[in-house]
Amino acid sequence: MSRPRSSGWLGALPLLTFFALVFGVPAVVLVAGAFTAEGRPSTANLALSLQGGYLTALLGSVKLSAVVALAGAVLGTFLAYAVVTSRSRLLREAVLTASGVLANFGGVPLAFFWIATLGNSGVVSGLVGLPSGSLYMFWGLAVVYLYFSVPLMVLAMAPALDGLRPQWREAAANSGATAWHYWRYVALPVLAPAMLGGVVLLFGSAFSAYATANAMVGTVVPLVTLKIAAALTGDVLIGYENIALALSLDMIVVAGLVMAIYLPLQRRTSRWLH
Repeated sequence: MSRPRSSGWLGALPLLTFFALVFGVPAVVLVAGAFTAEGRPSTANLALSLQGGYLTALLGSVKLSAVVALAGAVLGTFLAYAVVTSRSRLLREAVLTASGVLANFGGVPLAFFWIATLGNSGVVSGLVGLPSGSLYMFWGLAVVYLYFSVPLMVLAMAPALDGLRPQWREAAANSGATAWHYWRYVALPVLAPAMLGGVVLLFGSAFSAYATANAMVGTVVPLVTLKIAAALTGDVLIGYENIALALSLDMIVVAGLVMAIYLPLQRRTSRWLH
């Protein structure tokens, strides 16, 4: 006797429809536009998106994201370790709550906050003697991105640090291992997937950011998100909308590579710590 087919998937039909409309349709339009030039199928847009100023902007975004990811990962890991090992439950809850808020604080409000504080006429910039315009350059933008990247790394690393078993340290000590040996051969190998996953997460977050950079640096720092906005709005050239779609496709490829690294690392972390 054949078993009746389950109709449980019908409950997910509204969600699948929503995803198809919100993500599927724009993706199809983006890919079609990226491979269309002068009304006919062509790879000219993709070729142009990897040349000249467009390539410079793409590489600039990758460079900025890499710097933010590495610096944010180091600072966030140390902060997460300090919080996790603290005996103050109030401190832990306060830092994690603040991290949850600050990790999602960006855009124009974040840019205004930094400009009002460390800009050319900022409250603090005159007191510490910062060079004029230093906030609006590459490294100034990287520091601003760390404002939401470090809290994001804290949220990513805190569960992994909580997963370190006290018994592992005790077993290492009973075997004659020093603290260095414990971290070198036990803790760091266990935490490495979570740390690398956090780096990838910070990279993707910085790579896709737009509003903060647009409000702070404009065209001073070449970034691919700013190039896409300029091409779509016709601020520089008119009729380059498909170039913007090609640049967006380039970003999707980079994001896909990032996720291809991130997801296996997350699965490996789950096997170790659960």
